[in-house]
Order: sequence, then structure tokens, then C-alpha cells
Amino acid sequence: MIKVVGIRFRKAGKIYHFAPGSLTLSPGDKVVVETSRGIEFGEVVTGPEELQDNRSGQPLKEVLRKATEEDIEREARNKKKEIEALDVCLQKIRKHNLEMKLIDCEYTFDNSKILFYFTAEGRIDFRDLVKDLASIFHTRIELRQVGVRDETKILGGIGSCGRPLCCHQYLTDFVPVSIKMAKEQNLSLNPIKISGVCGRLMCCLKYEEDVYEELNRKLPNPGDTVSTPDGMHGDVASVNILKQLVRVVVDLPGDEKEIREYPASEIKFKSRRRGRGKDKKPDRELEALEELEMKETREMKEAKESKEPKAHA
Repeated sequence: MIKVVGIRFRKAGKIYHFAPGSLTLSPGDKVVVETSRGIEFGEVVTGPEELQDNRSGQPLKEVLRKATEEDIEREARNKKKEIEALDVCLQKIRKHNLEMKLIDCEYTFDNSKILFYFTAEGRIDFRDLVKDLASIFHTRIELRQVGVRDETKILGGIGSCGRPLCCHQYLTDFVPVSIKMAKEQNLSLNPIKISGVCGRLMCCLKYEEDVYEELNRKLPNPGDTVSTPDGMHGDVASVNILKQLVRVVVDLPGDEKEIREYPASEIKFKSRRRGRGKDKKPDRELEALEELEMKETREMKEAKESKEPKAHA
């Protein structure tokens, strides 16, 4: 068993495990630790807890110390310096006429490195920019290109629900989101309605996906022929996923038809996975959604493959 605490360095950032050593730590404690980037200031968010093994396979580093008043003041000074560094970097970007959007700046706790985060349409040659920044700050400079989802996570904002963005508040990692999730939940396939502030499919489509998949297994597809509990046959007009109700167009004597509603548990149909392949949405909307999904998949793949900084000096 390994005793660990989970430490976070940025709001809604990834949680990293460290060994508490002889320190007594609890969630909310400010700590100073050594990472691959240097000495960092973080906050304990989980633990202490015992794990069966170390999943990373690497020896866990110990927390150096609980943050002192001096450490907290130093971190506050670093935050002010980050604002100044952002202004300087923006000026240099304009000077070199680079097509890039500066998002954020981050100082390591020991000031051994400054990281600048930016977005751009393609690859940017910013070697001269890095040299300028290094000559001004006299420390190591790293520029990291991030995707639109990461940009939104860093900057924050208000979602269509009227609440602060989940990715900025508490989501540690992004998960793949697909058009299939919107179809399973019977949502409009209009890209405007199911896209987030970042322009990609909303992360919240993933939240209830498992529940909707399970509920949909108990329902027929619109258009399927079913048998009703009153001994009639008809075609499914629509379904209410959450209430588990099915509206069926049944045939009445005299060539008349009537729409009746039944509990899903009382009708008989051939069980199968819901594909919703019979929707009549315009092709242009589906094409736009597929393009969003492809962009999102590509960006997540690039982010996973590119853990190292894009450039440094």
C-alpha cells in the first residue's frame, strides 16, 4: 500500500499524486513540491489515502513542505508578475506580426521558467519571439500551443445553461464527445444548440449518456411496428425516453387511425439498439456536426501526443 495525497496546481487542473512523507496534510492545505517543471506551489485536494500500487510506475516524490506565509506571499507576487509578462509578450507578438492568440502566462514557483499558452490556426515560427522574451526575463521560456477546448478551460465563461463552464470549474480532463450521444438523448442536431462556448460539442452530453443508453434499450425506434396491450398493432410515432412512454399510431375499424400512448413495458417489439437512423435532419447539419466531432478527435489526439512544450529557450 502506498500513502498519497492528490495535489492540483491550477484551477480544475489535473490532480497529481505525491507522497506526504512525515507531513500531516488535509484537503485545502497549500504545499510546495518538486515536479518535472521545477519547484511548484499547489493545493491538496484529495487524501491522504492509500493506493494498492503506483500506476505511473515512477517513484512518488515527497511533498517538500507546507506552504509558509513567505511562500504564499511569493505565489501572490508571481501572479502579479504573470500579468506583466502577458503584456510584454503581447507587445512582442505584435512586433513580430505573428498570427497567434495569447491565452495565459504561468510562472513556476521558483521563477526558473515562464510558460506562455496560445492558440493558432497552424504552426507558428516563434523562435525570434522566444529569444526576445528570454533576453527580457532572463529565465527559461516555453510556448505551448493549446486547442480551443483548452483555451476555454483556461479563460472560463458562462454556458448556455447560465452557469460557469464545467471545464473551468471542476472538469479535470476532457472526454471524447460524439454525435451519437446527442442522438441517444433525442436532442436537436443543430450544431448551434449542442455546441459549447469553445465551438465543440458540449461536454455535458457525456454526463447522462450511460443512463440514456440503458433507457433506450427498453424502447422501440420511431417507425417500428409494435403490439399493444389491448391487442392492436401499430407503428411507433414517438417515444418519451425519460418517462418510458411510447406513442403508437393504431389502426381502428373503418380505416381510421388514432394515436395512443402506452408504457414501454406493456408493448411488445423486437428489442434492438436504438440507432435513430431514421431522423430527417438536413444533411448540412449532420455534416457540420461530423466536422465538429472530427476536429475534437484530432485536437485530443494531438494534445495526447504532444505533452512536451512546443518550443523553449
